[in-house]
Amino acid sequence: MPEAVVIGAGVGGLAAGVALRRAGWDVTVLERAGRLENVGSGLAVAANALRALDTLGLGDRVRELSRVQGELGVRRWDGRWLVSTTEDRARELYGDSVVLMPRATLVGLLAEALGGERLRLGVEVTGVDADTGTVRTSPAEGADGGRTDAGRTNAGRAGAGRAGAGRGAAGHEGVGEVRADLVVAADGIHSATRRALFPGHPGPVYSGVTAWRGLVPRPDVPVASTETWGRGLVFGAHLLAGDLVYFYATDVSPPGAVHADEREELLRRFGGWHQPIPALLRASERERILRNDVHHFAAPLPAFHRGRVALLGDAAHPMTPNLGQGACQAIEDAVVLAHVAGEGRGLAAYTAARLDRTAAITRRGVSICRATRLRNPVAVRLRDTGMSLAARLRPDLMLRSMDEVLGWRPPASAANGREPAGPA
Repeated sequence: MPEAVVIGAGVGGLAAGVALRRAGWDVTVLERAGRLENVGSGLAVAANALRALDTLGLGDRVRELSRVQGELGVRRWDGRWLVSTTEDRARELYGDSVVLMPRATLVGLLAEALGGERLRLGVEVTGVDADTGTVRTSPAEGADGGRTDAGRTNAGRAGAGRAGAGRGAAGHEGVGEVRADLVVAADGIHSATRRALFPGHPGPVYSGVTAWRGLVPRPDVPVASTETWGRGLVFGAHLLAGDLVYFYATDVSPPGAVHADEREELLRRFGGWHQPIPALLRASERERILRNDVHHFAAPLPAFHRGRVALLGDAAHPMTPNLGQGACQAIEDAVVLAHVAGEGRGLAAYTAARLDRTAAITRRGVSICRATRLRNPVAVRLRDTGMSLAARLRPDLMLRSMDEVLGWRPPASAANGREPAGPA
Protein backbone atom coordinates (compact mmCIF):
# COMPACT_ATOMS: atom_id res chain seq x y z
CA MET A 1 0.00 0.00 0.00
CA PRO A 2 1.48 3.42 -0.94
CA GLU A 3 2.17 5.77 1.96
CA ALA A 4 1.36 9.46 2.26
CA VAL A 5 2.27 12.03 4.89
CA VAL A 6 0.14 15.16 5.17
CA ILE A 7 1.61 18.21 6.89
CA GLY A 8 -1.13 20.22 8.58
CA ALA A 9 -4.49 19.27 10.06
CA GLY A 10 -6.64 22.16 8.92
CA VAL A 11 -9.59 21.71 6.59
CA GLY A 12 -7.41 21.09 3.53
CA GLY A 13 -4.96 18.73 5.20
CA LEU A 14 -7.65 16.61 6.83
CA ALA A 15 -9.67 16.50 3.61
CA ALA A 16 -6.56 15.32 1.78
CA GLY A 17 -6.02 12.61 4.37
CA VAL A 18 -9.59 11.36 4.04
CA ALA A 19 -9.51 11.49 0.24
CA LEU A 20 -6.20 9.64 0.01
CA ARG A 21 -7.41 6.93 2.40
CA ARG A 22 -10.44 6.39 0.21
CA ALA A 23 -8.10 6.13 -2.77
CA GLY A 24 -6.16 3.30 -1.12
CA TRP A 25 -3.29 5.15 0.55
CA ASP A 26 -1.87 4.59 4.02
CA VAL A 27 -2.02 8.10 5.48
CA THR A 28 -0.46 9.90 8.44
CA VAL A 29 -1.41 13.52 9.16
CA LEU A 30 1.07 15.57 11.19
CA GLU A 31 -0.01 18.73 13.01
CA ARG A 32 2.23 21.09 14.92
CA ALA A 33 -0.50 22.27 17.32
CA GLY A 34 -1.35 20.13 20.30
CA ARG A 35 -5.08 20.50 19.62
CA LEU A 36 -7.24 20.49 16.53
CA GLU A 37 -8.35 23.86 15.24
CA ASN A 38 -11.12 25.28 17.41
CA VAL A 39 -11.23 28.94 16.43
CA GLY A 40 -14.38 30.95 16.96
CA SER A 41 -15.27 31.52 13.35
CA GLY A 42 -17.64 30.26 10.71
CA LEU A 43 -17.10 28.70 7.34
CA ALA A 44 -19.00 28.85 4.05
CA VAL A 45 -19.27 25.59 2.13
CA ALA A 46 -20.53 26.38 -1.36
CA ALA A 47 -22.01 24.04 -3.97
CA ASN A 48 -18.64 23.15 -5.49
CA ALA A 49 -17.18 22.12 -2.12
CA LEU A 50 -20.33 20.22 -1.16
CA ARG A 51 -19.90 18.12 -4.30
CA ALA A 52 -16.30 17.45 -3.31
CA LEU A 53 -17.40 16.44 0.19
CA ASP A 54 -19.99 14.13 -1.35
CA THR A 55 -17.14 12.13 -2.87
CA LEU A 56 -15.72 11.72 0.64
CA GLY A 57 -19.06 10.53 2.01
CA LEU A 58 -19.38 13.68 4.14
CA GLY A 59 -21.61 15.98 2.12
CA ASP A 60 -24.87 14.95 3.75
CA ARG A 61 -23.39 15.23 7.25
CA VAL A 62 -22.25 18.76 6.48
CA ARG A 63 -25.71 19.65 5.21
CA GLU A 64 -27.31 18.18 8.34
CA LEU A 65 -25.07 20.06 10.76
CA SER A 66 -25.13 23.41 8.98
CA ARG A 67 -27.70 26.04 8.18
CA VAL A 68 -28.86 26.66 4.63
CA GLN A 69 -29.07 30.35 3.84
CA GLY A 70 -32.28 31.97 2.60
CA GLU A 71 -31.84 35.38 1.00
CA LEU A 72 -28.25 36.26 0.19
CA GLY A 73 -26.82 39.52 -1.03
CA VAL A 74 -25.00 42.80 -0.54
CA ARG A 75 -26.39 45.88 1.22
CA ARG A 76 -25.36 49.44 1.80
CA TRP A 77 -24.37 50.56 5.29
CA ASP A 78 -27.93 51.86 5.84
CA GLY A 79 -29.49 48.49 4.96
CA ARG A 80 -30.64 49.15 1.39
CA TRP A 81 -30.12 46.13 -0.86
CA LEU A 82 -27.64 46.51 -3.71
CA VAL A 83 -27.88 42.97 -5.08
CA SER A 84 -29.54 39.83 -3.79
CA THR A 85 -30.57 36.29 -4.63
CA THR A 86 -32.14 33.32 -2.86
CA GLU A 87 -31.06 29.88 -1.77
CA ASP A 88 -33.81 28.36 -3.94
CA ARG A 89 -32.43 30.00 -7.07
CA ALA A 90 -28.91 28.84 -6.26
CA ARG A 91 -30.13 25.29 -5.78
CA GLU A 92 -32.02 25.46 -9.07
CA LEU A 93 -28.87 26.49 -10.93
CA TYR A 94 -26.23 24.39 -9.17
CA GLY A 95 -28.03 21.59 -7.35
CA ASP A 96 -26.87 23.03 -4.01
CA SER A 97 -26.66 26.39 -2.36
CA VAL A 98 -24.17 27.52 0.25
CA VAL A 99 -24.27 26.26 3.82
CA LEU A 100 -22.55 27.78 6.80
CA MET A 101 -21.20 26.12 9.91
CA PRO A 102 -18.57 26.67 12.61
CA ARG A 103 -15.15 25.90 11.19
CA ALA A 104 -14.43 23.62 14.13
CA THR A 105 -17.44 21.47 13.22
CA LEU A 106 -16.09 20.73 9.76
CA VAL A 107 -12.61 20.08 11.16
CA GLY A 108 -14.14 17.60 13.63
CA LEU A 109 -16.09 15.78 10.89
CA LEU A 110 -12.98 15.40 8.76
CA ALA A 111 -10.86 14.24 11.70
CA GLU A 112 -13.47 11.62 12.59
CA ALA A 113 -13.54 10.36 9.00
CA LEU A 114 -9.74 10.19 8.92
CA GLY A 115 -9.48 8.18 12.12
CA GLY A 116 -7.70 9.33 15.27
CA GLU A 117 -4.95 6.72 14.93
CA ARG A 118 -3.81 8.42 11.73
CA LEU A 119 -3.60 11.91 13.20
CA ARG A 120 -0.53 12.98 15.17
CA LEU A 121 -0.72 16.24 17.07
CA GLY A 122 2.14 18.16 18.62
CA VAL A 123 4.59 17.16 15.88
CA GLU A 124 6.62 19.83 14.11
CA VAL A 125 7.97 19.18 10.62
CA THR A 126 11.52 20.52 10.46
CA GLY A 127 12.34 19.63 6.87
CA VAL A 128 11.15 17.88 3.73
CA ASP A 129 13.25 16.26 1.00
CA ALA A 130 11.16 16.50 -2.15
CA ASP A 131 13.28 14.00 -4.08
CA THR A 132 13.02 11.15 -1.57
CA GLY A 133 9.79 12.08 0.20
CA THR A 134 11.60 12.19 3.56
CA VAL A 135 9.91 14.25 6.28
CA ARG A 136 11.93 15.22 9.36
CA THR A 137 10.04 15.83 12.58
CA SER A 138 10.50 16.89 16.19
CA PRO A 139 8.13 17.50 19.11
CA ALA A 140 6.47 20.91 18.79
CA GLU A 141 7.21 23.32 21.61
CA GLY A 142 4.40 23.28 24.17
CA ALA A 143 2.66 20.26 22.61
CA ASP A 144 0.39 18.24 24.89
CA GLY A 145 1.31 14.74 23.85
CA GLY A 146 -0.63 14.17 20.67
CA ARG A 147 -4.25 14.10 21.81
CA THR A 148 -7.18 15.62 19.97
CA ASP A 149 -8.89 18.73 21.27
CA ALA A 150 -11.66 16.59 22.73
CA GLY A 151 -9.04 14.60 24.60
CA ARG A 152 -10.63 11.32 23.55
CA THR A 153 -8.51 10.06 20.68
CA ASN A 154 -4.88 9.26 21.29
CA ALA A 155 -3.16 9.95 18.00
CA GLY A 156 0.31 9.20 19.32
CA ARG A 157 0.25 5.73 17.78
CA ALA A 158 -0.30 7.00 14.26
CA GLY A 159 2.36 5.76 11.92
CA ALA A 160 4.35 3.99 14.63
CA GLY A 161 4.05 0.76 12.71
CA ARG A 162 4.03 2.38 9.27
CA ALA A 163 7.19 3.87 7.77
CA GLY A 164 8.51 4.52 11.27
CA ALA A 165 6.60 7.77 11.57
CA GLY A 166 7.44 9.74 14.69
CA ARG A 167 10.27 7.57 16.02
CA GLY A 168 13.94 8.30 15.63
CA ALA A 169 16.86 5.97 16.15
CA ALA A 170 16.56 6.41 19.90
CA GLY A 171 12.81 5.72 19.81
CA HIS A 172 11.87 9.13 21.18
CA GLU A 173 8.22 9.82 20.34
CA GLY A 174 7.84 12.64 17.82
CA VAL A 175 11.50 12.77 16.73
CA GLY A 176 12.82 11.20 13.59
CA GLU A 177 12.17 10.76 9.90
CA VAL A 178 9.43 9.25 7.81
CA ARG A 179 9.76 8.46 4.14
CA ALA A 180 6.61 8.55 2.06
CA ASP A 181 5.61 8.02 -1.55
CA LEU A 182 3.67 11.29 -1.37
CA VAL A 183 4.01 14.31 0.91
CA VAL A 184 1.13 16.78 1.03
CA ALA A 185 2.07 20.21 2.34
CA ALA A 186 -1.09 21.77 3.78
CA ASP A 187 0.83 23.91 6.26
CA GLY A 188 -0.92 27.20 5.65
CA ILE A 189 -0.31 30.61 4.18
CA HIS A 190 3.18 30.89 5.65
CA SER A 191 4.12 27.36 4.55
CA ALA A 192 7.75 26.54 5.30
CA THR A 193 7.53 23.71 2.79
CA ARG A 194 6.50 26.09 0.01
CA ARG A 195 9.33 28.48 0.83
CA ALA A 196 11.82 25.62 0.69
CA LEU A 197 10.51 24.28 -2.63
CA PHE A 198 10.09 27.65 -4.34
CA PRO A 199 12.57 30.05 -2.70
CA GLY A 200 12.33 32.50 -5.61
CA HIS A 201 8.62 33.10 -5.21
CA PRO A 202 7.78 36.40 -3.46
CA GLY A 203 5.17 34.79 -1.21
CA PRO A 204 1.95 36.33 0.09
CA VAL A 205 1.37 40.08 -0.20
CA TYR A 206 -0.80 42.27 2.01
CA SER A 207 -4.22 43.02 0.54
CA GLY A 208 -4.55 46.36 2.32
CA VAL A 209 -7.31 45.21 4.68
CA THR A 210 -7.46 43.64 8.10
CA ALA A 211 -10.26 41.26 9.10
CA TRP A 212 -12.20 40.47 12.27
CA ARG A 213 -14.24 37.29 12.88
CA GLY A 214 -16.45 36.05 15.66
CA LEU A 215 -19.33 33.82 16.77
CA VAL A 216 -22.12 35.23 18.94
CA PRO A 217 -25.55 34.07 20.15
CA ARG A 218 -28.42 35.21 17.95
CA PRO A 219 -29.63 38.64 19.15
CA ASP A 220 -33.27 39.67 19.51
CA VAL A 221 -33.32 41.28 16.06
CA PRO A 222 -33.76 39.65 12.63
CA VAL A 223 -30.57 38.27 11.08
CA ALA A 224 -30.34 37.83 7.31
CA SER A 225 -27.33 36.36 5.55
CA THR A 226 -25.91 39.49 4.05
CA GLU A 227 -22.72 41.35 3.44
CA THR A 228 -22.82 45.11 3.88
CA TRP A 229 -20.44 47.51 2.12
CA GLY A 230 -19.47 51.01 3.14
CA ARG A 231 -16.55 53.33 2.47
CA GLY A 232 -13.62 50.93 2.76
CA LEU A 233 -15.59 48.80 5.22
CA VAL A 234 -17.36 45.43 4.96
CA PHE A 235 -19.50 43.59 7.51
CA GLY A 236 -20.95 40.13 6.97
CA ALA A 237 -23.44 38.27 9.17
CA HIS A 238 -24.72 34.72 8.73
CA LEU A 239 -27.03 32.67 10.92
CA LEU A 240 -25.67 29.22 11.81
CA ALA A 241 -27.34 26.16 13.31
CA GLY A 242 -27.97 26.35 17.03
CA ASP A 243 -28.90 30.05 16.90
CA LEU A 244 -25.31 31.14 16.52
CA VAL A 245 -24.34 34.02 14.25
CA TYR A 246 -21.02 34.16 12.44
CA PHE A 247 -19.84 37.68 11.69
CA TYR A 248 -16.82 39.06 9.91
CA ALA A 249 -15.65 42.55 9.10
CA THR A 250 -12.86 44.18 7.14
CA ASP A 251 -11.39 47.66 6.97
CA VAL A 252 -8.51 49.33 5.22
CA SER A 253 -5.61 49.33 7.64
CA PRO A 254 -1.82 49.46 7.79
CA PRO A 255 -0.42 45.93 8.22
CA GLY A 256 0.28 44.86 11.76
CA ALA A 257 -1.83 47.55 13.43
CA VAL A 258 -2.52 46.82 17.11
CA HIS A 259 -5.77 47.69 18.91
CA ALA A 260 -6.18 47.55 22.66
CA ASP A 261 -9.84 46.52 22.39
CA GLU A 262 -11.01 44.94 19.13
CA ARG A 263 -14.67 45.08 20.12
CA GLU A 264 -14.50 48.83 20.71
CA GLU A 265 -12.72 49.24 17.39
CA LEU A 266 -15.55 47.41 15.63
CA LEU A 267 -18.22 49.45 17.41
CA ARG A 268 -16.42 52.65 16.47
CA ARG A 269 -16.43 51.60 12.81
CA PHE A 270 -19.82 49.86 12.53
CA GLY A 271 -21.92 51.01 15.50
CA GLY A 272 -24.01 53.32 13.33
CA TRP A 273 -24.76 50.75 10.61
CA HIS A 274 -28.06 48.94 10.09
CA GLN A 275 -29.23 46.18 12.41
CA PRO A 276 -28.29 43.51 13.34
CA ILE A 277 -24.72 44.79 13.09
CA PRO A 278 -24.63 46.94 16.28
CA ALA A 279 -26.55 44.26 18.21
CA LEU A 280 -24.09 41.56 17.15
CA LEU A 281 -21.10 43.62 18.19
CA ARG A 282 -22.61 44.48 21.57
CA ALA A 283 -23.35 40.78 22.15
CA SER A 284 -19.77 39.74 21.32
CA GLU A 285 -17.05 39.04 23.87
CA ARG A 286 -13.94 41.06 23.15
CA GLU A 287 -11.57 38.20 23.98
CA ARG A 288 -13.31 35.93 21.45
CA ILE A 289 -12.96 38.28 18.51
CA LEU A 290 -10.25 37.18 16.09
CA ARG A 291 -8.33 39.58 13.89
CA ASN A 292 -5.75 39.02 11.19
CA ASP A 293 -4.39 40.91 8.23
CA VAL A 294 -5.50 39.53 4.87
CA HIS A 295 -2.84 38.28 2.46
CA HIS A 296 -2.91 36.66 -0.95
CA PHE A 297 -0.67 35.73 -3.86
CA ALA A 298 -0.18 38.52 -6.38
CA ALA A 299 1.54 35.97 -8.64
CA PRO A 300 0.76 32.24 -8.66
CA LEU A 301 3.38 29.60 -8.00
CA PRO A 302 5.02 28.05 -11.07
CA ALA A 303 3.66 24.66 -9.97
CA PHE A 304 1.83 23.03 -7.07
CA HIS A 305 4.33 20.20 -6.82
CA ARG A 306 8.00 19.37 -6.79
CA GLY A 307 9.35 15.85 -6.61
CA ARG A 308 7.12 13.84 -4.27
CA VAL A 309 5.60 16.91 -2.62
CA ALA A 310 2.24 18.47 -3.47
CA LEU A 311 1.10 21.82 -2.08
CA LEU A 312 -2.53 22.29 -1.10
CA GLY A 313 -4.88 25.02 0.13
CA ASP A 314 -3.36 28.22 1.53
CA ALA A 315 0.11 26.76 1.12
CA ALA A 316 -0.50 26.70 -2.65
CA HIS A 317 -2.89 29.58 -3.35
CA PRO A 318 -3.76 31.96 -0.49
CA MET A 319 -6.66 34.20 -1.49
CA THR A 320 -8.72 37.00 -0.02
CA PRO A 321 -12.00 35.84 1.57
CA ASN A 322 -14.25 37.90 -0.71
CA LEU A 323 -15.61 34.93 -2.67
CA GLY A 324 -15.83 32.63 0.37
CA GLN A 325 -13.73 30.07 -1.51
CA GLY A 326 -10.58 29.60 0.57
CA ALA A 327 -11.63 26.39 2.32
CA CYS A 328 -13.75 25.32 -0.66
CA GLN A 329 -10.73 25.37 -2.96
CA ALA A 330 -8.66 23.44 -0.42
CA ILE A 331 -11.33 20.73 -0.38
CA GLU A 332 -11.35 20.67 -4.19
CA ASP A 333 -7.53 20.34 -4.11
CA ALA A 334 -7.79 17.34 -1.80
CA VAL A 335 -10.26 15.46 -3.97
CA VAL A 336 -8.38 16.14 -7.20
CA LEU A 337 -5.01 15.22 -5.66
CA ALA A 338 -6.36 11.91 -4.38
CA HIS A 339 -7.91 11.22 -7.77
CA VAL A 340 -4.61 11.84 -9.56
CA ALA A 341 -2.61 9.86 -6.99
CA GLY A 342 -5.10 7.00 -6.99
CA GLU A 343 -4.75 6.62 -10.73
CA GLY A 344 -0.95 6.54 -10.43
CA ARG A 345 -0.53 9.71 -12.47
CA GLY A 346 2.33 12.10 -11.83
CA LEU A 347 1.84 15.21 -9.74
CA ALA A 348 2.15 17.34 -12.87
CA ALA A 349 -1.45 16.31 -13.56
CA TYR A 350 -2.46 17.78 -10.19
CA THR A 351 -0.78 21.09 -11.03
CA ALA A 352 -2.42 21.10 -14.45
CA ALA A 353 -5.86 20.55 -12.92
CA ARG A 354 -5.58 23.10 -10.12
CA LEU A 355 -3.14 25.94 -10.81
CA ASP A 356 -5.05 27.92 -13.45
CA ARG A 357 -8.41 27.50 -11.70
CA THR A 358 -7.20 28.67 -8.30
CA ALA A 359 -5.19 31.53 -9.84
CA ALA A 360 -8.32 32.80 -11.60
CA ILE A 361 -10.38 32.59 -8.40
CA THR A 362 -7.63 34.39 -6.49
CA ARG A 363 -7.64 37.21 -9.06
CA ARG A 364 -11.42 37.55 -8.84
CA GLY A 365 -11.28 37.74 -5.07
CA VAL A 366 -8.62 40.44 -5.20
CA SER A 367 -10.69 42.50 -7.66
CA ILE A 368 -13.66 42.39 -5.28
CA CYS A 369 -11.40 43.26 -2.36
CA ARG A 370 -10.23 46.35 -4.25
CA ALA A 371 -13.85 47.39 -4.82
CA THR A 372 -14.58 47.10 -1.09
CA ARG A 373 -11.55 49.24 -0.26
CA LEU A 374 -12.89 52.32 -2.04
CA ARG A 375 -13.19 55.28 0.33
CA ASN A 376 -13.76 58.21 -2.00
CA PRO A 377 -17.47 59.12 -1.69
CA VAL A 378 -17.90 59.60 -5.43
CA ALA A 379 -16.23 56.28 -6.23
CA VAL A 380 -18.35 54.50 -3.60
CA ARG A 381 -21.53 56.02 -4.99
CA LEU A 382 -20.61 54.95 -8.52
CA ARG A 383 -19.78 51.44 -7.32
CA ASP A 384 -23.08 51.05 -5.46
CA THR A 385 -25.13 52.52 -8.30
CA GLY A 386 -23.46 50.23 -10.79
CA MET A 387 -24.18 47.16 -8.68
CA SER A 388 -27.84 48.10 -8.22
CA LEU A 389 -28.37 48.87 -11.89
CA ALA A 390 -26.69 45.66 -13.04
CA ALA A 391 -28.81 43.63 -10.62
CA ARG A 392 -32.03 45.20 -11.94
CA LEU A 393 -31.04 44.56 -15.54
CA ARG A 394 -29.99 40.98 -14.79
CA PRO A 395 -31.51 39.60 -11.59
CA ASP A 396 -29.35 36.46 -11.74
CA LEU A 397 -26.17 38.52 -11.91
CA MET A 398 -24.94 37.60 -8.43
CA LEU A 399 -25.17 33.87 -9.12
CA ARG A 400 -24.34 33.80 -12.81
CA SER A 401 -21.10 35.66 -12.17
CA MET A 402 -20.09 32.63 -10.11
CA ASP A 403 -20.90 29.99 -12.74
CA GLU A 404 -17.29 28.91 -13.28
CA VAL A 405 -16.69 28.67 -9.54
CA LEU A 406 -19.89 27.02 -8.32
CA GLY A 407 -20.41 24.83 -11.38
CA TRP A 408 -17.23 22.80 -10.77
CA ARG A 409 -17.63 19.05 -10.50
CA PRO A 410 -15.14 16.51 -9.08
CA PRO A 411 -13.41 14.02 -11.38
CA ALA A 412 -15.87 11.34 -12.42
CA SER A 413 -13.94 8.46 -10.89
CA ALA A 414 -13.65 10.36 -7.60
CA ALA A 415 -17.42 10.39 -7.12
CA ASN A 416 -17.45 7.20 -5.07
CA GLY A 417 -19.58 8.61 -2.24
CA ARG A 418 -22.93 10.28 -2.70
CA GLU A 419 -23.46 11.12 -6.36
CA PRO A 420 -23.15 14.90 -6.69
CA ALA A 421 -26.48 16.55 -7.45
CA GLY A 422 -27.30 19.23 -9.90
CA PRO A 423 -26.59 20.00 -13.54
CA ALA A 424 -23.37 18.90 -15.15
